[in-house]
Amino acid sequence: MTKITFVTSSSERIETEAENGATVMETAIINAVPGIVAECGGACTCATCHVYVDDAWRETVGGPSMMEEDMLDFAFDVKDASRLSCQIKVKDNLDGLVVHVPTRQG
Repeated sequence: MTKITFVTSSSERIETEAENGATVMETAIINAVPGIVAECGGACTCATCHVYVDDAWRETVGGPSMMEEDMLDFAFDVKDASRLSCQIKVKDNLDGLVVHVPTRQG
């Protein structure tokens, strides 16, 4: 299992275990992470699973696809570290990943 830590907007750390092949968003929903709404269920048609990838993990996670960048236009307070968690697939090299949940979703 791959460990992922979600840091909520109130600085609460929620440590989870994720199945490889799942998405970071699915992991958040299964673990009831506050602030991850995921209205579209992972279809990359909304921006309600927006997260900030921790600086230490940005290179490993990589940047958004063009389609994801278009959807990020609908997110609040987009930063260089912004990603849609539905577009980050869990794999072994993400063990220990830390993502931060924004104060508000799109």
